[in-house]
Amino acid sequence: MPGATSLIIIPARLASTRLPRKLLLNQTGKTLIQHTYEAALRARRPSGVYVATDHEEIRTAVLGFGGRAIITSPTLQSGTDRVAEAARQLPHADIIVNVQGDEPELAGSSIDLVIRLLEENGDVPMATLATPIRTREQLEDPACVKAVCDARGRAMYFSRSVIPHPRDWEDGLLCAEPPAFLQHVGLYGYRRDFLAQLAQMPPVRLEQIEKLEQLRVLHAGYPILVGLVDEPTRGIDTPEDYRAFVSRARP
Repeated sequence: MPGATSLIIIPARLASTRLPRKLLLNQTGKTLIQHTYEAALRARRPSGVYVATDHEEIRTAVLGFGGRAIITSPTLQSGTDRVAEAARQLPHADIIVNVQGDEPELAGSSIDLVIRLLEENGDVPMATLATPIRTREQLEDPACVKAVCDARGRAMYFSRSVIPHPRDWEDGLLCAEPPAFLQHVGLYGYRRDFLAQLAQMPPVRLEQIEKLEQLRVLHAGYPILVGLVDEPTRGIDTPEDYRAFVSRARP
């Protein structure tokens, strides 16, 4: 789809369990949502960035730094639902990119890659990213979601477990080329029509077991194209994550 119009929508929920009100934390002098918004602005292909939020406090913060925000229903169950609702108010975009609000160090080039994958592969409704796993600690961490792909770069499965699972372990697997293990990067690009369809799909058993929403797509038989990047993003989920980010962000 050469010439397709694309937009970034950042779902931003005020409530968060492990790190309360994390998107409004501002120990760096900027809120976390502002850092993520500014990271998204570094992408060159999208025509705009919007925050989709359930709370007026986040909307006010976004407008305060000059961003654009859309209020969505507080009853929505997932970030995907929030992005889909906001997208209905933005009918001019062919491709919607879902950037998580707690990804302040996301590279603009990663967003551009997801968009390019959809522009160049018209038969694929959804794209995401993965990056090599190079340590055993990361590989065995259930918070690190793993992906396996077929020869065309389409996802076969995502899991919190080690996949593929070596029958006989060798340390050399961690430095293999092409990479033996891939970490899923939680950045998604959707075609508009498919995003609306996805928001209507009921949860499936695999998704509920793994707590991974993208398995709903594979279960329904739709392909997810996976692009490879060299560096993982670092989402902010815990107080330790945020302290580490603050230390990196300060000059």
